Amino acid sequence: MLYLLAAVGAITVGVLLWRAFGARPAEVAPRPGRVVAPDDDPEFLRGLDKFRKSDGEDQPPA
Repeated sequence: MLYLLAAVGAITVGVLLWRAFGARPAEVAPRPGRVVAPDDDPEFLRGLDKFRKSDGEDQPPA
């Protein structure tokens, strides 16, 4: 009977250690929020305006 109790105790300790330090499931990266299309992104549009202004300065008007 003592051997059975020791075996159950050893198995219990093994399972607890396995759960504490064993393999963990892979963490899934969080999905980004709502995707904004370039024509809806105000920062992109500001950059586009700057790009157009810098292009227009180098070339004479048509």
